[in-house]
Amino acid sequence: MSDRGFSPFALPLMMTELATASWETMWHRTTLMMSGACSADEYQRMVSEKMHALQLSSAAMLAGKDAEAVLRPFHKKATANARRLRG
Repeated sequence: MSDRGFSPFALPLMMTELATASWETMWHRTTLMMSGACSADEYQRMVSEKMHALQLSSAAMLAGKDAEAVLRPFHKKATANARRLRG
């Protein structure tokens, strides 16, 4: 596997972190939208970050990388967004 080293738990852990961070990010963004405090920059991030993650993920898949490498762009953005929006 990748920089986490070989572990049978690496991929399930990444998927769990991705799901949790995604839910947290959606909750924070929904709260921002409902309160009218969601900035234009945040709306732009919602689209552009997914497009960029999809490009990186597709490139990893086409290069024959493992599942971790394919999920990593989404995991990285989701966890970063959850941390940023939490604060």
